[in-house]
Amino acid sequence: MALPSHARVVIIGGGVIGCSVAYHLTKLGWKDVVLLERKQLTSGTTWHAAGLIAQLRATANMTRLAKYSQELYGGLEAETGVATGFKRCGSITVALTEERREEIFRSAAMARAFGVDIEEIGPEEVKARYPHLNTDSVTGGVFLDKDGQGDPGNIALALAKGARQRGAQIFERVKATKALRDGRRITGVAYEAEDGTHGQITCDHVVNCAGMWGHEVGQMLGTSIPLQACEHFYIVSEPIKGLEQLPVLRVPDECAYYKYDAGKIMLGAFEPVSKPWGMQGIPDSFEFDQLPEDFDHFEPILEAAVNRMPMLAEAGIHTFFNGPESFTPDDAYHLGLAPEMDNVWVAAGFNSIGIQSAGGAGMALAQWMEDGAKPFDLGDVDIGRMQPFQGNKTYLVERAKETLGLLYADHYPYRQKATARGIRRTPFHSQLLDHGAVMGELAGWERANWFANPGQTPAYEYSWKRQNFFGNVAAELAAVRSNVGMYDMSSFGKIRVEGRDAVGFMNHIGGGQYDVPVGKIVYTQFLNDRAGIEADVTVTRLSETAYLVVTPAATRLADQTWMRRHIGDFNVVITDVTAGEAVLAVMGPNARKLMQAVSSNDFSNAVNPFGTAQEIELGMGLARVHRVTYVGELGWEIYVSTDMAAHAFETLMAAGQDLDLKLCGMHMMDSARIEKGFRHFGHDITSEDHVLEAGLGFAVKTNKPAFIGRDAVLRKKDAGLMTRLVQFKLTDPEPLLYHNEPILRDGQIVGHLSSGAYGHHLGAAIGMGYVPCKGETPAQMLASQYEIDIAGTRVRAEVSLKPMYDPSAERVKV
Repeated sequence: MALPSHARVVIIGGGVIGCSVAYHLTKLGWKDVVLLERKQLTSGTTWHAAGLIAQLRATANMTRLAKYSQELYGGLEAETGVATGFKRCGSITVALTEERREEIFRSAAMARAFGVDIEEIGPEEVKARYPHLNTDSVTGGVFLDKDGQGDPGNIALALAKGARQRGAQIFERVKATKALRDGRRITGVAYEAEDGTHGQITCDHVVNCAGMWGHEVGQMLGTSIPLQACEHFYIVSEPIKGLEQLPVLRVPDECAYYKYDAGKIMLGAFEPVSKPWGMQGIPDSFEFDQLPEDFDHFEPILEAAVNRMPMLAEAGIHTFFNGPESFTPDDAYHLGLAPEMDNVWVAAGFNSIGIQSAGGAGMALAQWMEDGAKPFDLGDVDIGRMQPFQGNKTYLVERAKETLGLLYADHYPYRQKATARGIRRTPFHSQLLDHGAVMGELAGWERANWFANPGQTPAYEYSWKRQNFFGNVAAELAAVRSNVGMYDMSSFGKIRVEGRDAVGFMNHIGGGQYDVPVGKIVYTQFLNDRAGIEADVTVTRLSETAYLVVTPAATRLADQTWMRRHIGDFNVVITDVTAGEAVLAVMGPNARKLMQAVSSNDFSNAVNPFGTAQEIELGMGLARVHRVTYVGELGWEIYVSTDMAAHAFETLMAAGQDLDLKLCGMHMMDSARIEKGFRHFGHDITSEDHVLEAGLGFAVKTNKPAFIGRDAVLRKKDAGLMTRLVQFKLTDPEPLLYHNEPILRDGQIVGHLSSGAYGHHLGAAIGMGYVPCKGETPAQMLASQYEIDIAGTRVRAEVSLKPMYDPSAERVKV
């Protein structure tokens, strides 16, 4: 078949992901869909995937996508006539420790909130459902009856056939070799076929579904796609007499999974230290290939497995398989519109869960491409979350050694990555370490999460219970609530917007009013057309023609990309200036005393009221102070150029000795903000949460002319709220909340917590989450009895729509 000269979309890569994207685009009515596969469909990673199909993922929307996949695969054979081997055989995950038991029982509670059928089971029930298992040391398990397994290659081929039936053209042995580019758009793709045919296809969109070639294809398309191939091992036993279909079994404490495979057992591994592969590039001839055996590497897993599944010792090994799969820096796949280009889409880096993710990912991406907007919040996997440096190959190899194993590691709260660290450091990094800082990492930034006491080991000791920093954070928060504390906010994104149309642009893109005096600070949101929250920022007017937009560290690139994509005809320049200024937050009732001790400027309410910025002298240098807070206290964020940062720190620390100034970390900030009911972007507020239902209507000024999302705000005001964001405080001071715990109203699950942390000042765990409220007054909502489900135990909770700490915000304005 001759290749066309034009297509609406060219999909690069013919694994299960590319086939799913083609299938779902044609299902939406797209014509002129072309898929190019360099060799043969499924010949990269798909063909040797284990084919495990699970519903439960770490968040509600990821679970939604996984559930969609298994529902799709259930009907795919009837639609296309291609046997997919899909069986709902169920799955069991077992715990061998009390910590793991709490993890999987918490996930079971979460599953119920997400609408997934799940059952907590004890060792005896595990044995009854999987009689071949040695249940010594098993502390519990969970069973999901609708989980299953399938034939990966045939699932992909069924999707491909479904796409072809609706007009997609799929070409094998045709390699995309070059992108034709005009500014921020790809105008076409050049190709070369194995038979020597070559040419080019002009196109409106390109989708990178190239799997472990995704990084390389990304570079060709002018985009950064951070992923790295790693070796992935499994064995298949000799046939075992009398063996019948079994549930999929996962034993994460032994890094192993087991799957029934036509009378044999497949044993796969996610070992703690993995082996990156293909660092010098993937051979051009690679097709249905496997990698050399490495029995020594696999042996510890096998040794534990023979003890756990004694019949493996007698059966013998029929196949030892080693094949490559791609992994991302955070174990979440890449989906969406690449930040660097305006028509390059990505669905790649599936971290060994490509089969179970392919259906949902293809559906979500196709809908996104159709609408030009995300169908729901996809922040977990949006390619825009990745930082530019994360495409660095040296970084990817180092991080990949850890990420494969993290799939089955204990998913402790606050767990930090151990590899590829120290890349982005604030100017205060060494000084903070000298004072006992324990660093965490976010978007590559090393950030002080808490401070160890003298004699205390400055390192995390992970647990689902109270971790070793619990008391440290309590003391840090006590300083901020009753005296004065200081913490480093330099990692937060800083985006400068400048130009003659700066006021008009800001008023177009944001819900707030930005035509304010110079020095005024506006807390605000950028909304989408549905009035969902795309960004949660503070905006300071620096001059008549310049603003500083401050964003969370992890979303700086995504927020800047959103701004740039909405410039239109506005004459503005948008610049990332994050590295240019360091920021120290000084917070607490005695913050003014500390500021007066280091500066001759006036910090009174008359000169520097809440919500304003001023230029000051600090020590022997200069700074700019913003009187705002994310912890609910009197305080200032001090912006100082990086060359003067060390001097500013030394000056503040010296002056703070007389006030008993305490250094604080990010965990303190999280505890303080949740007590105050401040929203956390990505958890409490996302692109699918309406700004009014999030309780942020005060930040939206509908009396100004049109801005993005204004019509949706007005419609919601007329129609009334469907849900409200509510703050919860457990009545028992002992249990801990993290997020995703089910919310029960009068005994019925009505939602789940969007975030949770311990409120050390309020003396109990605090959570936030959305509760349906259609047709109800706030008083009716609050009159119910609420409970939070923690690993199967229901705990009573007090509820409030106003902040439980300082609801009238008097403390920030003194």
